[in-house]
Amino acid sequence: MNLYNRLLVLAKPHMMKFIWAMLCMVIVGATTASLAFLIKPALDDIFVNKDSSSLKWIPIAVIIIYLLKGAATYGQTVLMSHIGQRIITDLRNTLYNHIQIQPLSFFTKNPTGTLMSRITNDISMIQGAVSEAVTSILKDTFTLVGLLFVVFYRDWQLAIIAMLVFPLTIYPISEFGKRIRRISTSTQVTMATLTSLLQETISGSRIVKAFGMEEHENKRFEKENERLFRLTMKSISIRAISSPLMEFLGGIGIAVIVFYGGYQVINQSSTPGTFFSFLAALLMLYEPVKRLTNVNNTIQQGLAGAERVLSVLDTVPEIRDRENAIDLPPISRGISIQNATFSYEDQSVLKDISLEIKAGEMVAFVGMSGGGKSTLVNLIPRFTTSIPVKS
Repeated sequence: MNLYNRLLVLAKPHMMKFIWAMLCMVIVGATTASLAFLIKPALDDIFVNKDSSSLKWIPIAVIIIYLLKGAATYGQTVLMSHIGQRIITDLRNTLYNHIQIQPLSFFTKNPTGTLMSRITNDISMIQGAVSEAVTSILKDTFTLVGLLFVVFYRDWQLAIIAMLVFPLTIYPISEFGKRIRRISTSTQVTMATLTSLLQETISGSRIVKAFGMEEHENKRFEKENERLFRLTMKSISIRAISSPLMEFLGGIGIAVIVFYGGYQVINQSSTPGTFFSFLAALLMLYEPVKRLTNVNNTIQQGLAGAERVLSVLDTVPEIRDRENAIDLPPISRGISIQNATFSYEDQSVLKDISLEIKAGEMVAFVGMSGGGKSTLVNLIPRFTTSIPVKS
């Protein structure tokens, strides 16, 4: 939840759009429940009692309900997509800017392809968790509330029987979500490795050809690509089985309802309109529940991507400006280094180095290998660390 809350914080600047989107979702849920509610008067009043007045207003009500539902669906889709795309765009900019301030040692530890995968693939997976998943959770929850009202209003005894099936779905939903998250993490790692491999071999194609390593690189690529294929198929298998399992469990509940509800109608303790209105609401109820199972899988995939993205954002740069640091103006007089000392852990490389280089002057550093020439040069642009520099 802490991880997901960090993602939801990104939606705060878009709260007004989010409120309007929620209003649209409430309308979608209410209109869906209204359609199930209208089945009773449609059957009992029109087809059983032959009431001509109901024949006039019920079709008009159906048209209005579908019009409202369509407009609300369009509104919530556009608004939530805008919020999701905006969050992902801002997150991608933040990640890129954060990578830019990292020292050179960071890029040595993290291959280019891996960082590219963070900005492209991992963030794309987050998109589903912050827009599609939130939309489905809210919309389906409002729809569930409306349909549950219809179900219990029509026949509370049948409703209790139907609700006994839902606890059976908790374990598979939880288990599928855990597996999806593990597989998604492995998939993203493999995708990053594949991207790194592509970047290295394509940019270094001259070296590959010079050493005749084409076959070796082909085998490396095929190995990672095959691993990606297997992980993708595992994810597809889990997603594919979740929906049929939910349908089977729902089918058990519906079979019991048909038997018990039909028995009530035959014994005239209920009307056909009441039963079919209840059954329609129940059938509509299982659809959002099935979607919520898939939403859990989408969230787990998004969290797997979020872990990898946030791990980069949480990386504190080894080289940072001090508080109230002064921007270094363009060099006009030259570079002055005074008493610079530098060590790699316990190994001293430079000690009390002072240097004056005038603007436009060309200076050569000469000395034995490992004497600190490159280190001294890298200190000036802060490729290694920061030192007091006067211009």
